[in-house]
Amino acid sequence: MKNKHKFSLLFTIVAFLTLFLTGCSNNSSSTASNNQITVNYTLKQGKKTVSDKSVKIPKKKAKVITGLKKAWKVQETKGFITSIDGKKQNPKKKIYWTYTINGKWATKGADKQAVANKDKVKFTLDKVK
Repeated sequence: MKNKHKFSLLFTIVAFLTLFLTGCSNNSSSTASNNQITVNYTLKQGKKTVSDKSVKIPKKKAKVITGLKKAWKVQETKGFITSIDGKKQNPKKKIYWTYTINGKWATKGADKQAVANKDKVKFTLDKVK
């Protein structure tokens, strides 16, 4: 009878710990994912796609420039991008970096423009008319 009681107690403890630890691990991973968003960035040179990356960035710092700098080497002046991954704009030839978010032209510099989860940001280096 004592063995049966010990077995029941051991089984209950193992079941409790399994449920407890499973619950803890799920909560911590969902909390981590709640603090980050994923943004898709595409780089184009003219009509040619040069690079395409999905980047995770903190929700608190969800600006266009945050993910861009995480994925590529970027140079900027006052929030306006002057070079990405060594590809520089050329003001004399009127070639500049411009960008859209979800197909709409941005109205702010990359350091001020907010992004949301699953946004699609496309940077294009091309002649501006």
